[in-house]
Amino acid sequence: MPVRTVISTVDDFHDAVEAIALGEGPVAVDAERASGFRYSQRAYLIQLYRRGAGSFLFDPPAIGEFAPLQSVIGDEEWVLHAASQDLPCLREVGLDPVRVFDTELGARLLGIPRVGLGSVVEDLLGIHLAKEHSAADWSTRPLPASWLEYAALDVELLIDLRDSMAVLLEQQGKLEIAAQEFAAVVAKEEKAPLAEPWRRLTGVSALRPDKHLAAARELWLARDELARATDTAPGRLVPDASLMVAARALPTSRRELAGLKQFSGRASRSEIDRWWAAIERALATDDIPVHRRATDTLPPPRSWADRNPEADVRLKNARAALTAVSEERSIPLENLLTPDFLRRLAWKGVEPLALETVQEELAALGARPWQIELNAQPILQAFVEARQTGETPPIAES
Repeated sequence: MPVRTVISTVDDFHDAVEAIALGEGPVAVDAERASGFRYSQRAYLIQLYRRGAGSFLFDPPAIGEFAPLQSVIGDEEWVLHAASQDLPCLREVGLDPVRVFDTELGARLLGIPRVGLGSVVEDLLGIHLAKEHSAADWSTRPLPASWLEYAALDVELLIDLRDSMAVLLEQQGKLEIAAQEFAAVVAKEEKAPLAEPWRRLTGVSALRPDKHLAAARELWLARDELARATDTAPGRLVPDASLMVAARALPTSRRELAGLKQFSGRASRSEIDRWWAAIERALATDDIPVHRRATDTLPPPRSWADRNPEADVRLKNARAALTAVSEERSIPLENLLTPDFLRRLAWKGVEPLALETVQEELAALGARPWQIELNAQPILQAFVEARQTGETPPIAES
């Protein structure tokens, strides 16, 4: 077993770039973060493999600037597993592909039931790939040898996996489908930051729009400030559940806050002044958050029968139709068409009820050409049948 070393100096980095330039074919890329340990989602290790060049493990915080590597591999096909997870942190250091082959997405399109890298490698290559370090703190320095071995194997098998998968995609007539999906991964824009990210606190929607809700906001903001300053995952400082305990209790003194047994976490007592100051701001403020934000989120489908019965029938008919297509094509339903697209189409309906209109609506929502080709006609037929039945749900027999 080779001894894995991490490239952490500029000179070694440039030597590696020269070696990679002499390689051939696609470039396998992976990145390791420290999710759950650090505030940032930066890459703490970047792995790369190319035939004719070998494998390389880069230390992004030490190297900093990856432009020389980008200039060498930028126009090549990059092979990643679950590319959407790694592209943000790769782009953060200047690594940005123009073409990818996503082996996780490819596995979904092939109808493989388990799409984790270890499972797919075992299914298609017959190799057992241990995944025991996937949730490790990759900001650790120095990185243990066993972690480096795990990280290198993640990319060293990707090219063989890509080649095996490409053969199967061609046999199933899905190469063009895969190409469109891979292009969509590269082109997808990052989500804009939430205007009020504190509302992601679990259980916050149950609080009344009063000082309690203001306390939840102020506590979240105080924790976020500390987490950002110390580059620590917020939940490791004080868990969400503890913030909610304090917001519901709304203590009127620092001592009362400190006395809440369920207000726990590694920083719950060492930073008690910070949390009490947040509570004080909430108690003093006149800026009370509204209970609900304006949103274009649709109501849950379970409520449609009462709130929009015509849409409920359209959705149920269309789901049944697309499930049949999914089974026929061996493509998971969620990959056949983004579920939110179907819900939005069913909620408002289509006028005029024609194939061209359905196609236009799907395109406007962001469906890929292959998805429109496979789904537009079944959706149209489902909506027509819903209209012919009066778009009224059947009355259940007692």
